[in-house]
Amino acid sequence: MAVELKRYRFTREDYHRMAQTGILRPGVRVELIDGEIIEMNPIGRRHKASVDRLTRRLDRGVGNAAIVRVQSSIVLGDYGEPEPDLTLLRFRDDFYANSDETVDDILLVVEVADTSESYDRWTKAPRYAAHGIPELWIVDLNREQVTRYVDPTPDGYTMTRVFHRGESLSPLAFPHLMIAVDEILP
Repeated sequence: MAVELKRYRFTREDYHRMAQTGILRPGVRVELIDGEIIEMNPIGRRHKASVDRLTRRLDRGVGNAAIVRVQSSIVLGDYGEPEPDLTLLRFRDDFYANSDETVDDILLVVEVADTSESYDRWTKAPRYAAHGIPELWIVDLNREQVTRYVDPTPDGYTMTRVFHRGESLSPLAFPHLMIAVDEILP
């Protein structure tokens, strides 16, 4: 007779309480994905450089029309608080100091993948889509390409396109902002 094991899913409230009480040590890189606490890989030089390049480009391109958030968590329901490498948020005067962002505030999520490409593509991307994040870019440093995901549904993104060196793409929310793949890749 097989025994079905049940997992306990942590809520965002549980997750924050663990951090406040010291159960989750300061400086440990973790994120909450579908109620599970996942340890994140260390960030390498190429990864940092790519995040820095894209941050600079997005920040200059959107100016005061949006907020470029770097390596900070976003709220995905009661059981999710991932930390994308970049998030493009609707501009708010308080910079979200008075309340968390909602899915409607999130314009674009970017994951930069050096060692985490499979995890970003098969674990995080479906959750972003299920929560209605309108656009996701996965910057794959090893293949030197950017995959753009749009048209989210509860079952995943319905449209993807891969961009290579020599090509450009723009965020849905800022179609005038053309970003060359070469500008993103180190």
